[in-house]
Amino acid sequence: MTTLHELHDRAGQSPWLDNLRREALRSGELADWVDRGVRGVTSNPTIFQRSVAGGDLYDEDLAAAVGRGPVSDAYWDLAIADVVDALHVLRPTYDASRGSDGYVSIEVAPALAHDAAATVTAARALHERIDEPNLLVKIPATAEGVDAIRQMTAEGHNINVTLIFSLERYKAVIEAYLAGLERHVAAGGDPGRVHGVASFFLSRVDTEVDRRLERLDGTGAGRLRGRAAVAQAKLAYDLFVQRFSGPRWDELGALGAHPQRPLWASTSTKNPDYDDLLYVTGLVGPQTVNTMPESTLEAVLDHGVVERTVDADLDAARQDLEDLEAAGVDLADVARVLTDQGVAAFATSFDELMATLEDRASELTRS
Repeated sequence: MTTLHELHDRAGQSPWLDNLRREALRSGELADWVDRGVRGVTSNPTIFQRSVAGGDLYDEDLAAAVGRGPVSDAYWDLAIADVVDALHVLRPTYDASRGSDGYVSIEVAPALAHDAAATVTAARALHERIDEPNLLVKIPATAEGVDAIRQMTAEGHNINVTLIFSLERYKAVIEAYLAGLERHVAAGGDPGRVHGVASFFLSRVDTEVDRRLERLDGTGAGRLRGRAAVAQAKLAYDLFVQRFSGPRWDELGALGAHPQRPLWASTSTKNPDYDDLLYVTGLVGPQTVNTMPESTLEAVLDHGVVERTVDADLDAARQDLEDLEAAGVDLADVARVLTDQGVAAFATSFDELMATLEDRASELTRS
């Protein structure tokens, strides 16, 4: 048994891999990670762009796909092929966990982030095209995305809500899930077939908050560096516990509904001065997911500590956020900036990916 197995078996947390590479699928590396304790896979346009640009594994499929239509269609053919292969690798985990884990995510096009109707159409099409029970479609937690999440949940689809940076937006995401489940039940649907996660981003929060604290260092605010993300995530977990209990949830739970688990994302430590497992060991607890790149997973295997921490020292977490606001850090503005940056970064990666595919397709056509 590895530390990753212990995270799940002893602490109730599911470690997922935040990377999907065709090379890892074909070499058996992904299957090896599953054997070592990984219970799901996430990805995003940036990760896929690096994968495509990094070698020639996609050339044969790209040439065939381009022959059938435009490069934009070819992208979806390539991405979906990888996701389907990964879904098959994770299917035994899904079956053994009775639908709690074993998921693989695919993201709607980033350009749709502020168009609720188009997001619903795209997410619905992905679920129809990849008709597997362990698929999660990722929708960003923009204001428009929240509307799409409510609709997709009402239709009974599994959704991974991404790019959550604030407690206020997380409240809206939870409400969208609950309201969507209620609509699904009212329409005669089975809520026990619906699963979802809400991805709360971490390292990016500390990076932005620390940048602002540097301008305030003369006030003594430097002592708060590297504390915002974990403090906010702890309060997010407390909110999760509150919202998925009580009469409203009990009614849904009695019908077999599953909580929308918090997923800790962006968990590799960006600042070398911080503990390399700051966003892992500080947020261990039941009914949570932590999605990590390979380097962070290796660090967990090497020196990770399995101890419940996600609901420890909540008063200290609240005080940290209050002190940050008092020092002049506007956390609501931090969340707005990070949401905009996150959407823009994924859109840029998507555009770069399209350009990479266009260039590679042209090379293949000439050769």
